[in-house]
Formats: sequence, C-alpha cells, structure tokens
Amino acid sequence: MRLTRYTDFAMRVLLYLGRHPEQLCSIAEVARAYGVSQNHLMKVVSDLVSVGYVESVRGRNGGIRLGRSPSEINVGALIRHTEDDFDLVGCGACIIAPACGLTGVLDEALVAFMAVLDRYTLADVLARKGDFSHLLFGFEPSPNLAGGHA
Repeated sequence: MRLTRYTDFAMRVLLYLGRHPEQLCSIAEVARAYGVSQNHLMKVVSDLVSVGYVESVRGRNGGIRLGRSPSEINVGALIRHTEDDFDLVGCGACIIAPACGLTGVLDEALVAFMAVLDRYTLADVLARKGDFSHLLFGFEPSPNLAGGHA
C-alpha cells in the first residue's frame, strides 16, 4: 500500500512537534527541517488543527504544537483521517470483481495493514526512532549515539 504525500506530511508535522514538546513551532520551521513546501504544510496543518491533532496559537509569539499527548494520537486513526481511498487495486470498478478471488485477499491484506498501524501511537513511533536528529534538526548527534538505530 502506498500512502499519499498528504499523509506523509501529516506524520512529519506530528513527528516534528512531538520532538519539540516544550516549544511553539512555525510551519516554516517544519518545512525547512524536512525540505518540503510550506504551502503544502499549511493545508495539512490546517486540517490537523481542525480535528485536534495540532493546536494553533495566534499572535506575534504564536505557532503550532501538538493538540494531544503523543500517547493519544493513534497512527491508524490518523491515516484513516488523511487518506481518502484505501482501494488497493480498484476492484469496485472491475467487471469480474464479484467472481474474483483476489478481492477478498486484498481486503484481508488491508485489514492486516491497518491492524498493525492501530497498535501504535505517536509516542511509540517517537520512541522507536534512530538518531537522525542531525538530519532533521540541524545538529550533530553525540558520539555515543552516532550510528545507533532503534
């Protein structure tokens, strides 16, 4: 299964904010950190704010932060929110779908895929990360952490 860029950006925003819980972040800052379009992120963040995953603080010293604890953000639920279509092949438009055995197999695979995602929260994903902070946040890892992967 291939997730959309929209979902990718939503996860990136939440991961970035989850790594910076003590501060308000700007969309421009997140866009720079990942080398992605600020305009695209604005749309994603607006959506994430509307459903409570992200909180937006207006004003001169404003910014964005997580709207929920990372342990309350379920990865499967987020992906169900951000993805419009889970049809793996387009079986609904196929004339042989009623007689095809593949349709059931693909449905089963999708259920299994989502079941795995449902087992994880943003907190779990943040805890599993390797030390890529020098790539994402502009600083070098400590020598003790270099090359470590979770």
